[in-house]
Amino acid sequence: MLNPIHLRTVAAVVRTGSFAAAAKELGYTSSAVSQQIASLEHDVRLVLFERRARSIAPTPAATFLADRSIEVLALLDDLQDAVGELAGGERGRLRIGSFPTASEHLLPGAIAELAARLPHVGIELEEAEPDTLVPRVSDRLLDVALVYEYDLVPRAWPRNLHRSVLLSEDLVLLLPQDHRLSGEVRLSELAGETWISTAAGTSGSECLLRLCAAQGFIPRVAFRTNDYDVVRRFVGAGLGVALVPRLGAAGDPHTRRVAVAGPNAQRHILAVRRRVGGSPLAAAALAALTRAANSRSGL
Repeated sequence: MLNPIHLRTVAAVVRTGSFAAAAKELGYTSSAVSQQIASLEHDVRLVLFERRARSIAPTPAATFLADRSIEVLALLDDLQDAVGELAGGERGRLRIGSFPTASEHLLPGAIAELAARLPHVGIELEEAEPDTLVPRVSDRLLDVALVYEYDLVPRAWPRNLHRSVLLSEDLVLLLPQDHRLSGEVRLSELAGETWISTAAGTSGSECLLRLCAAQGFIPRVAFRTNDYDVVRRFVGAGLGVALVPRLGAAGDPHTRRVAVAGPNAQRHILAVRRRVGGSPLAAAALAALTRAANSRSGL
């Protein structure tokens, strides 16, 4: 295989007309240039320069190599620049995992910022629940993922992942507009209500059960969905009440958002990425996600 350093040297010798001038341009000694040319002649099995008493003359083979090497070396320079951008987090592919609430409230601003700052980066989104996303980050199938954890439902984390808390949000009650209760409401006051919750076994459902158990009752859950848009519509239609994270309660005119009196819990939105061997783009993603979360902290 031809050595790119030798190709760059032969091109410089042909362009400058001497070993000494090429050596000065490239920062080598004349002896080093002569040795590189000799090595290249051995590799290609061709005489590249006619040595004369006080000068050299390129052979047609040297001219051919010099002409073609300009094109090849330019491509190598482009590749080197691209690799540098890749290592510096300016080029490549960024694979983000998220769950629906974060996708709605945090990702649009963060991805728009990343796309503007890093035009040579392809950004991909995969949406799922944390139990799916966390192993995919651990296995390098995702570069960074937005996941959540509830105070009362701790999660086991792989040791190779780094976690950054982006946002902590209170749990709030969603009531129909015409509900009998107002102001701060204790969960025990809703013991006889029909409840709308996330799927059985999810962190949100388990958190509801544990909070209600602490107040002496088991909620009667009739409807289950992991889509907070659906939860809000069901509540707004008078089909029940719900306990949801603050971001999940935003923006529905047919429901009332009510604070929980007494013991409550929070949901924490975290960004997870690999501690070692992760994409250099993950740091840029984390910075953009942090800014997006800060802009939502007062919601």
